[in-house]
Amino acid sequence: MITRGYRTIPRELFYWITFLSQALPLRSVGTFVELLVGAMLTPTGFVTDAYLMIDMRNHWTSYYKWLQQGKWSWLALARQFVRLVLLTLKPSAVYLVIDDTLTLRSSCKAPGSQIHHQHGNKPNLATYVRGQCWVSLAMIVRRLNCDPVALPLLSRLIPSAGNTGKLVAANTLVRSVYRLFSGIKVRVLVDSWYMRCGFIESMERRGFEVIGQARIDTRLYDAPLPRKPGQRGRPANYGRQYTPKRIAHLKRITKTLKLYGKDQVVRYRSKRVKARFLKGRWVRAVWCEFQSDSGRWKSTCLLLSTDTDLSPEEVIESYGLRWPIESMFNQLKLAWGLKEAWQQTRQTLHRWVHITLVGYGLLQLLSCIESDTVDALCRHSPWRKGTPRTAGQIRKGLVVILRHVRVRDFWDSKCKKFRPPDWQKSQEPGEIGRKAA
Repeated sequence: MITRGYRTIPRELFYWITFLSQALPLRSVGTFVELLVGAMLTPTGFVTDAYLMIDMRNHWTSYYKWLQQGKWSWLALARQFVRLVLLTLKPSAVYLVIDDTLTLRSSCKAPGSQIHHQHGNKPNLATYVRGQCWVSLAMIVRRLNCDPVALPLLSRLIPSAGNTGKLVAANTLVRSVYRLFSGIKVRVLVDSWYMRCGFIESMERRGFEVIGQARIDTRLYDAPLPRKPGQRGRPANYGRQYTPKRIAHLKRITKTLKLYGKDQVVRYRSKRVKARFLKGRWVRAVWCEFQSDSGRWKSTCLLLSTDTDLSPEEVIESYGLRWPIESMFNQLKLAWGLKEAWQQTRQTLHRWVHITLVGYGLLQLLSCIESDTVDALCRHSPWRKGTPRTAGQIRKGLVVILRHVRVRDFWDSKCKKFRPPDWQKSQEPGEIGRKAA
């Protein structure tokens, strides 16, 4: 069955799904396309809901079997999505964000289910909860109105047994995709948990710069004094330490910066220093304070950047780009069903979760390109006129068109393209992406 409204579907979506299908075996593409579109449209994380969202060709058990026993790689799919984003947006500099999140579970049999410390300090949760810990790698892109959004690239489930922790998982995620960023300047944004010597050194070996928040009592030093002629003993590695008293004597600057979606008044002190936990590496340290809406100054936080050529304002603004990953986690859990994703094995769970991540990422990518067709999809809510295009609004427009439609008929196995059957060859584009922000 072919839907009559397919002409209002952005053509970029057809081209992107065709590009992603190149990462899978030909015999698996039809099933992949059906599950991808179903996961893209359903607000829950159940495979059954994705099956019921569109008109699937096969029996529902075949899709579970494909997820469990199919001969395809979810890692190859994630890498293909990274290539798609880079080819579509063509960024001169890339900001990657690494963070972790918890999906609560009540069963001990769920893959990776164990007791975790609930460090978010949420009042409706206990201090220690049972759940699955996901470490995720996201890429920051901008919409046409310059608002930053996070595209999920890879996620890794922390196992319940063994010595694999969040730092090991973060290194594994970056190691899986770092070759795809060859020739592009990459900055990795992390919170204080990942600001460790081993992690930062591994990023340096790959040519990535790191910007993150460190403990306020991190030991920072000046360069050592020059040795006197004939002075005995081993040369000093560090000079005077930066104590709170010395930091208070640094010049303090107050500026208004665009952070977290609004203008923020920030006052900061900055210095190029040597970090003890990085074995004396030079870093740019920024001690900054944010002014609350009531006019009070919040507690001081310390930001460190391994790129010492950045100005203090650039360090603060760059670290502010880490925040969209929190919105990404919230949307994936509540609107795309990550909190409901359930599979019996770790491998199958990774496969289904990454299909969901790619479906969410495609809709976010549509919100970042300049397209009249994408604008038309968001006209179902006239009271939102003038507001930014979001992945949720684009999904609502696609649901009206694709609900209970047999999308497998859009896959042409002969020419290996995902397109409506009556598209003419003259309508095929010569490139994947369009002009983006």
